[in-house]
Amino acid sequence: MNFYSLNKNAPNVSFKDAVVKGLAPDKGLYFPESITPLEKDFFNHIEYFTNEEIAYEVIKQFVADEIPEKELKEIISETLCFDFPVVEIKKNISTLELFHGPTMAFKDVGARFMARCFGFFNKEQNAKKVTVLVATSGDTGGAVASGFLGVEGVDVVILYPSGKVSDVQEKQLTTLGQNITALEVNGTFDDCQAMVKTAFLDTEITSQRNLTSANSINVARWLPQMFYFFFAYKQIKNKKIELVFSVPSGNFGNICAGAMAQKLGLPIKQLIASTNVNDIVPNYLETGVYTPKPSKKTISNAMDVGDPSNFIRIQEIYNNDDSLLKENLSSYSFTDEETREAMKEIKKKSGYIADPHGAVGYLGLKKYFKKNKGQGIFLETAHPVKFLDVVEPVLNKTIELPQQILEVINKEKVSIEISTYKELKQFLLTS
Repeated sequence: MNFYSLNKNAPNVSFKDAVVKGLAPDKGLYFPESITPLEKDFFNHIEYFTNEEIAYEVIKQFVADEIPEKELKEIISETLCFDFPVVEIKKNISTLELFHGPTMAFKDVGARFMARCFGFFNKEQNAKKVTVLVATSGDTGGAVASGFLGVEGVDVVILYPSGKVSDVQEKQLTTLGQNITALEVNGTFDDCQAMVKTAFLDTEITSQRNLTSANSINVARWLPQMFYFFFAYKQIKNKKIELVFSVPSGNFGNICAGAMAQKLGLPIKQLIASTNVNDIVPNYLETGVYTPKPSKKTISNAMDVGDPSNFIRIQEIYNNDDSLLKENLSSYSFTDEETREAMKEIKKKSGYIADPHGAVGYLGLKKYFKKNKGQGIFLETAHPVKFLDVVEPVLNKTIELPQQILEVINKEKVSIEISTYKELKQFLLTS
């Protein structure tokens, strides 16, 4: 399987090279040359497969023979060492919990898969040391730090916006040490992401360091996120009722993976990209004009993205046909106040405690079901404990700290403060 740049001005590359490079030389995101739907018999008998077996069937065409079957199955097994339960909220709405991994966020799957792919590739003779350079709006940093901790031949440099991630998120990416370095940026997530993209194209840096990204722009971070949607379908009792997924969306990697799952044959009637007030895609679907904006700070901070990188991949999946895109994808925007009210409503009706991102996903389903029918699943992308400063005051309830959080919450934060790209460049050239 080869991958091509969506900017169409760079050579096609193997899975390994797409993973190691992260971004194509022409600044484009990599995309698979072909997508072959899975056999109908697979879907008809999906409840008889383990999660590991499902994941292998889903991912193998994209990895091809670059990682042998035995090693790929080992990578998948190590990646999926936790549960992905579907929990009913009310009659036609359930949530898929994606927070049972080590950092209690959905990104654990992609980060663990990618780190283990790197571990495999680094075993090859004469493998060059790699620097994983990543921007985070919250959960990516912790998941990448955990996934790559101690991986031989890999240094990790994480940029995060100062004062714009939760305390728990910050501790998860600033307390591990070893091969992990956190750079605290005086700015927004978009500033962090812009710095990362600039570094990838700076030949003075790339001539000295082999850079790659662990954001969802990297195919090894993005593609494993397809697994969730298959795991949810496996658990659904009535597979005759049409399925709708609502995905809290920031950089649009997760919902893009949902579109890929649909392309592979998973019977998804509709995907809903539920956003906070950073409403670039809802506006695009309404006006036909894609207008990036500076991101706005919200209580669902992992979705505070003003120019979602992966939306171009979604357009490619639907053949850059806006009518086909709108047929399969809806997108709605919600305010912080609406999000708080949704958290209260979910708690009151079901006793379930949703984090602000999950609450936005819930709102997306509610809005869609005003005019449509089906069974809805919203993705609960992070444990509410990661947003205590929001959840506890809204619900007037103390959240007990899980073991994963207790292990980091009292550790000392270690970060390097920067404000400009020049400072990032200096760090990369001298560290």
